[in-house]
Amino acid sequence: MIALSTILLITILGYPCNMGFKKTSDIIAISFGIDESAANTYTQETVALQLDVLNNEIFVVLAVDLNNATPDLVPGATTETRSTVSSTSATGIQSLANTNVLAEASLSIVADAGAGAAVSFSRAAEESPGTTLDYIGLIATNNFFVAVKGANNLAARSCNGRVWGYRARADATTYAALVQSEVLSA
Repeated sequence: MIALSTILLITILGYPCNMGFKKTSDIIAISFGIDESAANTYTQETVALQLDVLNNEIFVVLAVDLNNATPDLVPGATTETRSTVSSTSATGIQSLANTNVLAEASLSIVADAGAGAAVSFSRAAEESPGTTLDYIGLIATNNFFVAVKGANNLAARSCNGRVWGYRARADATTYAALVQSEVLSA
């Protein structure tokens, strides 16, 4: 008997096998916006996918776009706005090192004490992965999560974004493996 985690790994890595799911919708774009509840405070919101769990429906993520608000220019400080989209809830900003994180973005400003000189940096996971990828993530539970957190800002920061994907129906084994993977790694 093959373990569920092995089936999930085979399905995700795309080894020669039945992909385990069948597309049931056209491409869907889901837009969102999130504001920090207070300056420099981790804030997370849930975006409902309203999947049909009785029919093993999953959401296949094709791309994610995150647009962070510019951090404040504060003399003598490094200010930052970070955001993530993930398939599981978290208690703080995560990185792509967490397999449930589908995308992350960061903007920062480093200013000298007099604010006479400042340098800005931006970093984001590729918004458009290479064309050889069929998808960048699979979501088997009913939600995905968007989070934002600033650092050393004077006012609350925000993030707007969009997730592109489509609905699909997974076979029972694939669906069970995906749900187990999401639940156990949350």
